[in-house]
Amino acid sequence: MRTALLLAAWAAVSVSALAVTTTSSLPLVKSLSRVASNAGQIVVVKYGGHAMANAELAESFAADIAILQSVGVKAVVVHGGGPQIGAMLEKLSIPSTFVGGLRVTDQATMEVAEMVLAGSINKKIASSISKAGGRALGLTGRDDMIVRAVKRQGDVDLGLVGEPTTVRADVLLSLMNQGITPVLAPIAAGDSGEAYNVNADTMAGAVAAALGAKQLLLLTDVAGVLDSDVRDHHTTRPFSTARL
Repeated sequence: MRTALLLAAWAAVSVSALAVTTTSSLPLVKSLSRVASNAGQIVVVKYGGHAMANAELAESFAADIAILQSVGVKAVVVHGGGPQIGAMLEKLSIPSTFVGGLRVTDQATMEVAEMVLAGSINKKIASSISKAGGRALGLTGRDDMIVRAVKRQGDVDLGLVGEPTTVRADVLLSLMNQGITPVLAPIAAGDSGEAYNVNADTMAGAVAAALGAKQLLLLTDVAGVLDSDVRDHHTTRPFSTARL
């Protein structure tokens, strides 16, 4: 059964709150009036989990983004792709390890991650939005240095895992002002142009902060999204941006 995942989730929470969403079954028609009242506002959507892997839900997501555009909401999509990267690494017999939920990324893994995220997933999402009647442009954070990052520091060397430092809001705003939804793969640029693998949730948060977004929606079915009090947000609920 087709569910309006994104629009229903937005309609379910306060427009002044930051929301984390996993799923919803609210009818699309009941969501539109609430969403339309936010015309001109910016929303950043982190797209991942089952909604990406399931063809029907992916089609629903693309249609929702197209509808957001039609009512004047300015959206940015930041997507994940961990399972797809893992599958490609396995196919190429490249070992993969995780530390604290983050993939240890050597040069070979980085090349595969960029290939999968930027070359396959990113373009598929952007073209699906266009097919649904919207306008979208697939990009990575490396394009025009939209997102810069530095090597993530910690007790364990994670390799080419990055932490965002700056986001070129001007580029994203220029696209949105032309009615185009930027679809960002979570690959960022280092100071010398090198690629960094960035956690998609982290990149979405950095983009939302840089744009002064009205809302950040984390569309995922993966448990473990935490606020600064280390509380697990399993369902759609609003919480203050100051807590992130």
